[in-house]
Amino acid sequence: MMKREYPDNPLPGVGVIIYHEGRVLIIKRAYDPSRNRWSIPGGLVEVGERIRDAASREVREELGLEVHIQDVVDVLDNIVYEDGAVKFHFVLVDFWADLEGGTLQPNHECLDVRWVSRDDLHSYDLTEGARKAIEKVFHLMHQE
Repeated sequence: MMKREYPDNPLPGVGVIIYHEGRVLIIKRAYDPSRNRWSIPGGLVEVGERIRDAASREVREELGLEVHIQDVVDVLDNIVYEDGAVKFHFVLVDFWADLEGGTLQPNHECLDVRWVSRDDLHSYDLTEGARKAIEKVFHLMHQE
């Protein structure tokens, strides 16, 4: 099991922007980092797991949805300091995905979930990384 707090090395993770009918799905995180803030579904890559498989698995586990993982939207670091020490350090790969099916059933990692349009995005206290990735997806979808 990887040590999430005060890690010896950065931890690889994924985020997924699920785009469906002009909206994206955001979640309100139940745990640190970013507890009580809106973000995108995602989590850590498991040992031996391919990164795209991790993205699909995280959506399935957190939300009960099946998605088709598309392209990489962003690669970023999420580094959180506490008392001068690195408390969390994730290297994240964010993908966008098409909704394929399933029934939305958020698990314990989500305090709330919402489908939001681009116009409503400003109403949510999103993490900086999530906001940037979501804006990229909206831009990409409106070019097609």
